[in-house]
Amino acid sequence: MSKLVIFISLAVISSSLISKQKNQSELPISKSFDNPQPEELGKVKWLRDINVATKQAAKTNKPIFLLFQEVPGCSTCRHYGNNVLSHPLIVEAIETYFVPLAIFNNKGGKDKEVLNYFKEPAWNNPVVRFVDHQKKNLVSRISGNYTPLAVVDNMINILKAQQIAIPKYLELLKLELEAQTGNTETAYLSMYCFWTGEKKIASINGVLETQAGFMGGREVVKVIFDPEQVSYESLVKQAQSQSCASHVYSDNLIQQLTAEKVSDSVSEKKTWKQDKETKYYLYKSSYKYLPMTRIQATQANRLIGTGQSPNAVLSPRQLALLKYIQENPGKDWTNAINHDITLAWEKANQGVTP
Repeated sequence: MSKLVIFISLAVISSSLISKQKNQSELPISKSFDNPQPEELGKVKWLRDINVATKQAAKTNKPIFLLFQEVPGCSTCRHYGNNVLSHPLIVEAIETYFVPLAIFNNKGGKDKEVLNYFKEPAWNNPVVRFVDHQKKNLVSRISGNYTPLAVVDNMINILKAQQIAIPKYLELLKLELEAQTGNTETAYLSMYCFWTGEKKIASINGVLETQAGFMGGREVVKVIFDPEQVSYESLVKQAQSQSCASHVYSDNLIQQLTAEKVSDSVSEKKTWKQDKETKYYLYKSSYKYLPMTRIQATQANRLIGTGQSPNAVLSPRQLALLKYIQENPGKDWTNAINHDITLAWEKANQGVTP
């Protein structure tokens, strides 16, 4: 059981008793279980009774996030629970904007009745439906697509249909997941200071991640970008306009020919070595201990480097954890930069006490 869950849940409940109001950003994290939750269900706190779920959906005016899952399940089911349903930002979005309901597709009783109602097969891989309090489908069911993007994309579409503002953390997560399922490209751009280069290049639309390092005796920023949002040529030009591409190292022949059209200083890629203080501005702040996605960390570093608060790209639960980290500087927090957010989130939680 996560100690952070208890800490944040108690804080939110206390606040709600005072104000007698609770908006979506103030909802508590999953409550505890008497026994460990099956890994197929991930970290989401699920209801298990459809009648309870529909009443709660009607009362809160929220859709139901209906998971049909095999428990205990096959490797696909376990992977879905341990990855998609354990990603901290996905968990937060599900529990904040939806009523989570899990139905086991390999059980009898009430679970079987729900399976029959929705005409779902028994002993099946994970299926997700988004339904209203009358059990009507809001979008097409998710079946056969076991990626986190499928869940995030559908959640965003439903929020848009409800005219609910999409939180920035969810928008950035979608961008990152879309890039992971497509084709990202990598550019190596040299400039007078790679720390400055990181914060400036991160402002270019389509840049997903930056890393400071060395190549060929020069300070270089390694840039991972989405070519569907920004072309390589445009990326180089925009970096040049900010004095962040005095030399270009090409990753392949196409990049070399493209770079030579806009730069007089181009050479083939050499061995790249990452700087120990990559994302310098983030690294020099308490935010470095906060688990983030790669794109969040890149944008947080940019914002801090330009004198702005990075809180706008963070989720409410990330901000709650950050507050605890900042109020307890003596604890042995671990640098989370460049670490998987799910693993880093669990590790950070171990340092939180109620």
